[in-house]
Amino acid sequence: MLKAMPIANQKDLQYATSTDFCQIFHQDMNSLYLLSLLLTGDHEKAEQCFVEGLENAVGRNRVFKEWARSWARRIIIQNALRMINPRSGDTNRAVNPLLVTGSDNTERTERPEIGAVVQLPAFDRFVYVMSVLERYSDHDCSVLLGSARRDVLAARARALQQMGRAAESYREHQLATNSDEAILHTSPLLALQAC
Repeated sequence: MLKAMPIANQKDLQYATSTDFCQIFHQDMNSLYLLSLLLTGDHEKAEQCFVEGLENAVGRNRVFKEWARSWARRIIIQNALRMINPRSGDTNRAVNPLLVTGSDNTERTERPEIGAVVQLPAFDRFVYVMSVLERYSDHDCSVLLGSARRDVLAARARALQQMGRAAESYREHQLATNSDEAILHTSPLLALQAC
């Protein structure tokens, strides 16, 4: 027997306003821009995706306040999907790893974790970001990407393998360049063996 759902009180039914979305995009600017960057793989496209996301969010006010933050992230994903249009079997990769300016705006250092994601083929990158980082279900990923669930599963497996190889390569590079210091920071067991 089904139980009747309790009727929500008026406070629970408040919709997010344009001001609420402006605050969310201001407060979560770094994470929303990073999401845009990871999906698009390009600073200019990421900026465009972020700005259009804000415009879209402000224009849509029929979202419950409690859902506004997740709705903003979903809008970023939808904008990136429109901009990039990744397809299953797409092997296009970003050309260069991303570089992020240092705090003094003169030194440029590579962010290996961002570069590794950006180097994934477009479809694999979207699947990785959506399913692993944003925790979308396989079904939701396949619906949003317009592809079969098996393609999503295969893309995630490829992305995880490539990310694993990138992490191992980075670790080996760190060990080779800073052997003693890197060993001390990798694991307590290795640090003890080094003594």
